[in-house]
Amino acid sequence: MPFRQKFRSLFKGSSPKDQTSTQQVLAKQDGQNGASSTSTLPVQTSIASSAPTGLPERLWDQAYDKLKISDAALIQAYEKILSRRLSGQGFDTPVTASDRNIIAQHDTNARRKQMLQLIQDGLDKTAGEAKIKRAIGVVLFAKDIVSTAIQAAPQAALAWTGVCVALEMIQKPIDATEANRSGIEYVTDRMEWYWNLSSAVLEKNGNERGLSGVRDELETQVVDLYILLISYEIKSVCSYYRNRGLALIRDVASLDDWNGDMKSIQDAERVFHDDSNTYANLKMVSNLNQLVSHAETQSNVQLAKEDQQCIKDLRLTDPLDDKRRIEQTKGGLLQESYRWILENPEYQQWRDSDENRLLWIKGDPGKGKTMLLCGIIDELNRQPSRSGLVSYFFCQATDQNLNNATAVLRGLIFMLVRQQPSLVSHVRKRYDQAGGKLFEGANTWFALSDILTTILQEPVLKGAYLVVDALDECVSGQEQLLDLVVRVSGTEARVKWLVSSRNLSQIEERLQLAKQKVKLSLELNAESIASAVKIYIGDKVQKLSKLKEYDEHIHDQVRDYLFENANDTFLWVALVCQNLEKYTRWKVLDMLSAFPPGLDLLYKRIMGQVLEGDESDVSLCKQVLLVIMSVYRPITLRELGPLVEIDQELSDNVDYLRHIVALCGSFLTIRKDTIYFVHQSAKDYLSKNEGAIFAPLLKDIHHTMVSLSLQAMTKILRKDIYELPCLELLPDEDSDEDVNMLENDPLSAVQYSCVYWVDHLRKASTMGAYLKDKGPVDVFLHEHLLHWLEALGHLHQVSAGVLSIVALKDLVAMHIDLSFTIDGVSNSPRFKSIHLRSSAVLLRASCGKLSTE
Repeated sequence: MPFRQKFRSLFKGSSPKDQTSTQQVLAKQDGQNGASSTSTLPVQTSIASSAPTGLPERLWDQAYDKLKISDAALIQAYEKILSRRLSGQGFDTPVTASDRNIIAQHDTNARRKQMLQLIQDGLDKTAGEAKIKRAIGVVLFAKDIVSTAIQAAPQAALAWTGVCVALEMIQKPIDATEANRSGIEYVTDRMEWYWNLSSAVLEKNGNERGLSGVRDELETQVVDLYILLISYEIKSVCSYYRNRGLALIRDVASLDDWNGDMKSIQDAERVFHDDSNTYANLKMVSNLNQLVSHAETQSNVQLAKEDQQCIKDLRLTDPLDDKRRIEQTKGGLLQESYRWILENPEYQQWRDSDENRLLWIKGDPGKGKTMLLCGIIDELNRQPSRSGLVSYFFCQATDQNLNNATAVLRGLIFMLVRQQPSLVSHVRKRYDQAGGKLFEGANTWFALSDILTTILQEPVLKGAYLVVDALDECVSGQEQLLDLVVRVSGTEARVKWLVSSRNLSQIEERLQLAKQKVKLSLELNAESIASAVKIYIGDKVQKLSKLKEYDEHIHDQVRDYLFENANDTFLWVALVCQNLEKYTRWKVLDMLSAFPPGLDLLYKRIMGQVLEGDESDVSLCKQVLLVIMSVYRPITLRELGPLVEIDQELSDNVDYLRHIVALCGSFLTIRKDTIYFVHQSAKDYLSKNEGAIFAPLLKDIHHTMVSLSLQAMTKILRKDIYELPCLELLPDEDSDEDVNMLENDPLSAVQYSCVYWVDHLRKASTMGAYLKDKGPVDVFLHEHLLHWLEALGHLHQVSAGVLSIVALKDLVAMHIDLSFTIDGVSNSPRFKSIHLRSSAVLLRASCGKLSTE
């Protein structure tokens, strides 16, 4: 029989028949429970006093303490009643104001321990002293509930004490009204639910994003409900005490509005029930959203191994890193210097109109086109309403990885796939057939252009912004790239192109064919550019003043000179400020006039300063500038050492090489030990005037680079250069092993030479001298061909080595019989191992621990 039904039945009538029936019930329970019905409850005071306070205990304590403040007289009377029991007295003597209150007031753990003791004593006494036949059954039944609950959660003592004491007193029929009995029945029946309420609904977890306010409000409601419950229990105890005719402390509020008190409890329950349902629904939606987000994240992160390898092979350079490098090289991106473009009508027309899908920004060298595009890219990425991916590429004529149309497409596709990994499926369709060779060879452009077109037609792609900077520096495949831009801008409505270049007629002729285009000339926006340059000057001079400790007069003089001579050219300002850093504040005003307006005149002035140096330094600077002009990609300081004619000791000294590069004036800059031209216009100036500047070195530069490369490789290359026990111990390219470069990489100085020496040989004016029998190339190939190929394997450049060998065979067909050398090496086990492991990477520094067996 349910507890509530049994509770009601035991309080109906008082006939002898009912009493006998009750005795039978009691006897039956005694027979079933044996001694357990009067057994002593183990008081787990150690648990209560030592266990950390959880959420339920904290909320019940909070409710009790709030009630102590709001109804102090009631709590004082209640605690004195409890104090009598703790002192060994019963509930048969009056409670007076002079009685001592021994309930702990500030130590919740001590108070909880006292409550546990009261429950223990009360349960024992209830079973032993109950005499009213019609009440004894329900009291013993309730005792089992309390006993079980307290054993499971001794921390709940505060919540159960009032119930337990009330049950002890309820044995006398005069002690309680029917309304109060019904209330005690209701509270006892639901007490365990009340206790678990907070844990079930309000326990915090890290997944409740944006719901903390709702949860806090529910917690307040639970505390309010607990206050009503505790108050009801305490009022019941005090009421029973008073109904026995015993005196109670005065000023205790009315104790007979049981229906009203119960209604308040039930109303609080209903409010909490409704609000907690709303909270649960919100929590469910939040959890579902997080599951979706987590699933999407997992989908993006856990790409198939084949997808990862495909993306790895696709990546030639990371445009994101290129953008960061460019911004750092140019001194940082100044928002105020590009924000004018956001208000430009041509830009807004391109950005906002569905019809205008191509924007071409053109201008002379140094006008800030690249930094302008960097700013636009940032703005596109910040747009809250942006509905497309942003993919970009920065062409750079001096870097083979950045100066051709194929590289542009690889960069654009790489960025699209990285942002939306599912797009890799379009690359995989071709990649699964060809592997890494898809991105090499004469047909690569056609394959990549088809892949890009299918990606842009993908229905799941909401749209895309494709940005290509410096089209004029795309020295290979420029016409193909321009034709692709025109075609796609005319057919793909969800794709917008943004390109920039110098004012070149061949570029304009191609882009002129696009129908949906907008042309923005920086020269026609001279007023906006002038304002942006002034902002840029202000920023540069301010930084210069702090660095060199200019006073206000010097600051204003430098700023005004730059204003008057910049000719709206950012690069000119940057170069002048860079040179002014060399002079103290006492000398800077005298040097200002040494920097004439115009880039060419400024470059001439900088070159003049280089040529005025020490003769040996001048010769070395010319060598360095010629090398940097001639290389196929930017080289590191270590790679520069073997390519200039200096002593071996100095060739290995990075600090010395850094010093020599600094002597080259403002033509070069160094970022992360890699040497770059400060701007393409710097290289253009040197190329245009190379005859006057570099003769007679110019004629022999490729000859010199081949000779020095062969010498350096001969000194460094050897069998097992990393001293590996076996090439088979090298991890595969697609291995998940973490592989680190050795601290003193023996190939670091000849990486460039290993890959490009044959390319320079083809350009050498004295190629025949190298290709004769027993000449430098013949000797190197006979002694080091295998070592060279092994080095290329470590550098992931075996394919480049194969192309070089093919070129060499064509070059020396009339001079050297290479067939024996090539065929002999090709058939050797070691060559086959190298060939099979062409994608091997450097062995980690701990490789010495590997077995040598």
